[in-house]
Amino acid sequence: MLKKWITMLLCLLVIASFSACGSKKQENKPDESSEAVSSTDQTNQSDESPLKVYVTFNAMKEFVTAVGKDKVEVATIIPDGMEPHDFEPKAQDIAGLSSAKIFVYSGLGMEAWAEEAIKAADNTDLIIVEASKGADVIENTDQEEIEEHGQYDPHIWLSLKGAESEVKNIKDALVQADPSNKDYYEANCDDFISQLEDLYNEYNEKFQSVEKKSFVTGHAAFGYLCRDFGLEQNSVEDTFAEGEPSAQQLTELVEYCKENDVSTIFAEEMASQEVSQTLADEVGAKVDTIYTMESNEDDMTYLERMSDNLSKIYESLK
Repeated sequence: MLKKWITMLLCLLVIASFSACGSKKQENKPDESSEAVSSTDQTNQSDESPLKVYVTFNAMKEFVTAVGKDKVEVATIIPDGMEPHDFEPKAQDIAGLSSAKIFVYSGLGMEAWAEEAIKAADNTDLIIVEASKGADVIENTDQEEIEEHGQYDPHIWLSLKGAESEVKNIKDALVQADPSNKDYYEANCDDFISQLEDLYNEYNEKFQSVEKKSFVTGHAAFGYLCRDFGLEQNSVEDTFAEGEPSAQQLTELVEYCKENDVSTIFAEEMASQEVSQTLADEVGAKVDTIYTMESNEDDMTYLERMSDNLSKIYESLK
């Protein structure tokens, strides 16, 4: 009889032990409200992630970064050192556009491949920004250039006034993509434009004070900059830096430089300086570098490089 009671007591203890284990497992299981909070946190974190912006070349990256700052993640499609006119996008570039939120290109024929790349990306949510849209543009007059590259001079970002126009278009796109941060983008845009205007005012006064108004470049990329300040460029190569000047063109440039006491021939890092050096040697001038801001040259910002350009041009006219 005693053995029977002991056996029954052991059975009861085993049953109680299993019940307690089951109770502990239930207590450690997360409830539905905890899962809901975790899900909400993940959503908020996703919402706060930077906007994925693809741009064509360095100047566009500078403008997007100036307005978007820490709320954008910018990828540049054209590698540093490559001329945008000659670039052809690769499969990885198209793949990037297919997942991007915004695509910024300057336009006016600078990136002739842009429209095809947009089609190939097949991203219906992609916000497309032709940054030069609505700007006061300069028309090409050379019929061959018009047939090959289009009707307009594309180098609008090399003008402080042109930069203002492009920055405003970029700001509008960021606001469209992220309206909750509208005030942030508008404040950054206003601040950058204020810096552009300060630089313009500083050099407009300086250029008005000099008698000489013309300078010589290796590449006719500074038409918009000249329009800003009432200057004139003479160039070794045309707007799209294609081919080499004829003997007659070089002879005319040599005569022009001598008649106007040109002391500096400006050349770009990305273009061949050989012809510019030949011209400089012929007229007793020096060759100096000027920035086109298509690549990240010398790790300087847009404003620093633009200031450097204007300073060198001004010194050459004094």
